[in-house]
Amino acid sequence: MKKLIFAVLAGAMLLVPSELRAWGQEGHRIIAEVAYHYLSSGARNKIDKVLGKHGMVYAANWPDEIKSDTIYPQSHKQGWHYQDLNGGMSDSAVVAALTDYPKEGGSLFRVTDSLRTLLKQEPTNHDALVFLIHIAGDRYCPMHMGHLDDAGGNRVKMKWFGSNTNLHTVWDSKLIDSQGYSYTEYTQFLIDKYDSTRKDLLKKSEAEMVLENYHVTTEIYEYQKTFDGNTYHYIYKFHQPMEWQLYKAGVRLALWLSEIY
Repeated sequence: MKKLIFAVLAGAMLLVPSELRAWGQEGHRIIAEVAYHYLSSGARNKIDKVLGKHGMVYAANWPDEIKSDTIYPQSHKQGWHYQDLNGGMSDSAVVAALTDYPKEGGSLFRVTDSLRTLLKQEPTNHDALVFLIHIAGDRYCPMHMGHLDDAGGNRVKMKWFGSNTNLHTVWDSKLIDSQGYSYTEYTQFLIDKYDSTRKDLLKKSEAEMVLENYHVTTEIYEYQKTFDGNTYHYIYKFHQPMEWQLYKAGVRLALWLSEIY
């Protein structure tokens, strides 16, 4: 099974990876839980047969957890988890990157397409399914579409309540952690808050969804130029955009899985 995934994804280029733990453990569980909520009972049953009951939530972080193992080392060396782009790109250039995969900056777009294609052919492929669940979350983490020249925000240093960190880490985990919810509490909160928007989200194209993410990323970088170091201000400004990205990722993952199962 491992060899089959590598054969399908072999076109990805070797790249120097940026930080690869998008959304942190809580974020990936939230996205998987939102998706699980919106799946039909038939799709849930089929996925549970592959991963175990509620397994898509429990396994959502596995592709990050294995990065120091010898299993799937290519997933990190080849940048499956991110698609860093240049700042100031036009909308048309961002959309073109979805199909005309960039030669630099990661393989997230390529791998997402490859995994979806593979699972339509082999829906019981355990590892491919777990990778898709995880990478669907990475695709909606703004700093996994961060700028090439700073490794997706990893080189942008900042303070978080007085402690040294970087922009990438803030968006991976610190913003989510600042709200103090468990992943199940946060999932229910997001569903309660945004469920009325789901029908409109389902009508959006992949291009529209990725552009929204790129525009959020642009806003984050612009704010960084004037950020005064007040963590409370940062949380106030960005916790809602962060929540919206989490919810969108869950809805889009549910749509992809529904097409397969």
